[in-house]
Amino acid sequence: MLAGGLGLNLLALPETRGGLGAGAFDRYRVAEVIAGIDLAVATSALASFLAVDLIGCAATDRQRDLWWGRIADEGMITAFCASEPEAGSDLAALRSRAIHIEQGDRAAAYRIDAAKQWISNGGVADLYLVLARAPAGPSWFLVEAGAAGLSRGRAEQKHGVRASNTTSIFLADVVVAHDRLLGGVEGAGLAQAAEVFSRARLVAAACGLGAGWASLDRALRYSRNRIVGGEPLAHKPGYTHKLIVPHAVRLEAGRAFLEETAARHDGGETDLGTEGAIAKYLCTEAGNLAADAALQALGANGYSREYHVEKIRRDVRVTTIYEGTSEVLEDSIGRGRWKSHLRTDGDHYLEQAADLEASGARRDDSGAEIVALALRSLAAFLGEARRRRLTRHGHLWLRLGALIARVEGAASLARQTVRHGEGFRPRKSGARLAGPALAAASRLCAREAALRVATEGSRWLADDDGVAVKLGHAAIHRAQAGGIDDLRLLAARLYEDPRRSGA
Repeated sequence: MLAGGLGLNLLALPETRGGLGAGAFDRYRVAEVIAGIDLAVATSALASFLAVDLIGCAATDRQRDLWWGRIADEGMITAFCASEPEAGSDLAALRSRAIHIEQGDRAAAYRIDAAKQWISNGGVADLYLVLARAPAGPSWFLVEAGAAGLSRGRAEQKHGVRASNTTSIFLADVVVAHDRLLGGVEGAGLAQAAEVFSRARLVAAACGLGAGWASLDRALRYSRNRIVGGEPLAHKPGYTHKLIVPHAVRLEAGRAFLEETAARHDGGETDLGTEGAIAKYLCTEAGNLAADAALQALGANGYSREYHVEKIRRDVRVTTIYEGTSEVLEDSIGRGRWKSHLRTDGDHYLEQAADLEASGARRDDSGAEIVALALRSLAAFLGEARRRRLTRHGHLWLRLGALIARVEGAASLARQTVRHGEGFRPRKSGARLAGPALAAASRLCAREAALRVATEGSRWLADDDGVAVKLGHAAIHRAQAGGIDDLRLLAARLYEDPRRSGA
């Protein structure tokens, strides 16, 4: 009801079809703001965007005219029905079936049998986009609420985001005409889903970002007034440097990468699946850590419903599960960038390091040169992993994915710092830091990323006496100098104005 009643579906529709024509950057900003108020509402909107986008990328012109028109005119609520009890993240394992009902020598209709689980908006949707295995392969079908044989399960009793309706959907001998086959061609369902996920993960990233900052803002306000030992918690480095500053840094690194990726989408780039995974991973992991730290920052009060942080903590947890669990994303990131490493014969991250060093020459306080150290260390680690065939151990994909995401987030934050220093700042940017505060955050992020690569690389290459040299330990350790000063600087700027620090 919320998505239809507020017109959130219109964001994803082009202006020519009665919508607002919001691009990836616009949607990220809207989702972040809504998630900062209530993540359940943002989650309902995300589910609507998924289905509307799927129609946009996969439907025939006639189907777009019909269904986009009805969504705009009737305020239809949509549901994206992919997950199953035995096929959550692995859509290739789906068991739902769509069987031909033939008329002469062609399929005039389909009979669908399916059981879908964890469907956002499932209990309130007017239109369901259902993934089922047709004779030629996985395909999407448009099924309206009220279709004979379609039923809804009870609303799930969830840990969080309880205001977002989530149900199971069952289709038993549901008959749909051939014109309800999305795109009119069977077998393209998984490719169509992958295209939609790339954009949807940016909205999911924004949900983690909005909730993370909402919780951190509450901790900032609380610590100004909470007196312990005769002074506010805000004056205690043991509090600010552990529970506030590191999380502001991680959130803004996620934002920097998210904004870069959204701008690339809006610029017409395609094949950004790995970038979407990195953005979602960075922002949702940072959001979860920030909410957990904020609850801790409020002590016993954080555990009380009165202060709201415990609700945010419950709600934001799901962002590391829906639209690809963090582990699925780590695996996807690791494999995706591994291909880039092989395709460039190991130069992928070395080229990025050279670019960051050039950026650092333009603004030497940006942390870009420290990120360059991290990128070179990462390239060396990948090279050794290839030589030793370490990726035969499946868990290494996840560890590589996590490292890669962390380093690429630091690189984005450094590039943002340089651009802002040169006066280039997107008008719609949601960046919470600017000036000296942004530069300090970038340096802190760069140091942490570089140290993480050196440490993790040493962990998995420990039998090599020369590993420290290969991974650049000495330079990375020297780069840690100044960290305490930057923690102090950023803490001071955050407490000057929690809404626009360093401006």
